[in-house]
Amino acid sequence: MNVLLVYAHPEPRSLNGALKDFAISRLEGAGHAVKLSDLHAMQWKAPLDADDNLHRPAGARFDPSADSRQAYRDGTQSPDITAEQEKLRWADAVILQFPLWWFSMPAILKGWVDRVYAYGFAYGVGEHSDTHWGDRYGEGSLAGKRAMLVVTAGGWESHYGPRGINGPIDDVLFPIQHGILFYPGFEVLPAHVIYRTGRIDEENFGAVQEALGQRLDALATTKAIPFRRQNGGDYRIPELTLDPGIASGQTGLGIHLDHAQP
Repeated sequence: MNVLLVYAHPEPRSLNGALKDFAISRLEGAGHAVKLSDLHAMQWKAPLDADDNLHRPAGARFDPSADSRQAYRDGTQSPDITAEQEKLRWADAVILQFPLWWFSMPAILKGWVDRVYAYGFAYGVGEHSDTHWGDRYGEGSLAGKRAMLVVTAGGWESHYGPRGINGPIDDVLFPIQHGILFYPGFEVLPAHVIYRTGRIDEENFGAVQEALGQRLDALATTKAIPFRRQNGGDYRIPELTLDPGIASGQTGLGIHLDHAQP
């Protein structure tokens, strides 16, 4: 497989840095081709702004969606954006690795998404009709590719358990897994989360590596999270609400999972 690792941590000597190096070695040792986007090392520009369109009319009001659409269509995107889009096209699988900061991804990684997920590339694709509301949530330009999060967290696993104070980890990561990954078509694998990072030392680092290694070994075979496809018949269009006959009387993020999927 071709694997793109998008990595966001400012310190190469951190736990995340060691795990990133291990992941590349493990994947390449298994015969995969790996490309790395080390966002801090690349000095990635996080903000989406008018400079991302190299040929916008002088003095024009900046419209993030319209500018993104025009730049992608006309080939006038900033070269760093185009380069990352090419990596995504190349990849069979994408791994986003980051520390969980304030219940989300670091700003530099969110900025990678904001800029690389251009209009016409990751959103704004497909027909809109009474039966098909764009190619998204299971369809789109990244359909057929796999994606997985590798996340480090300082808190205990119980803090992110079903009754944990931080909320269940699947709920915390839902905007990333369902929104950022499933929306443009990825098959999303369950996240690999490493807890209590402040307690990891040389003595137990080997076990942490091996647990990640086993997940990487199964990158091609792990069953994806069974998110419901938008245009698969479970949702009413154009309201985009779950059909009343499905998960009747239930609410919450769990209703968007179809556990009957093979």
